[in-house]
Amino acid sequence: MPDLLGLFTQAAKLLREATDEAMSRYGVRVGQHIVLSVLWDQDGLTPGEIARRLGTATPTIVNTATRMEEAGLVVRKPDSADARLVRLHLTPHGRSVRVPVRDARAALERSATATLTPAERDQLAAALTKIIAQLRDEPA
Repeated sequence: MPDLLGLFTQAAKLLREATDEAMSRYGVRVGQHIVLSVLWDQDGLTPGEIARRLGTATPTIVNTATRMEEAGLVVRKPDSADARLVRLHLTPHGRSVRVPVRDARAALERSATATLTPAERDQLAAALTKIIAQLRDEPA
């Protein structure tokens, strides 16, 4: 049986590098494209709301948002109903990279899975979903 942890680690490293290269053309760093995709669906979310949607920790989103703000992708604005909350809003630049970033993500996915059959891609997605749920201790 192959060393699955080693394979996951190597695949994740290679995908991260390829993603960073593909996204950097648009001023977007690794991880930021995922936050952008959430904001493209619903702008003006809090870091906590984004974290829940992505299944990650709020401090991770806060740190990512800081870098995204520095890159001109988002701005932080206080919540109009609760001044303790901050909401992330896309800038014109953050909105402008939507199509090229989504196209780059799709191209990267096609490239990474080019040697898989449609059934294998479906099986891979199902298996990864189960692994993620198991590691998060959630029902599959």
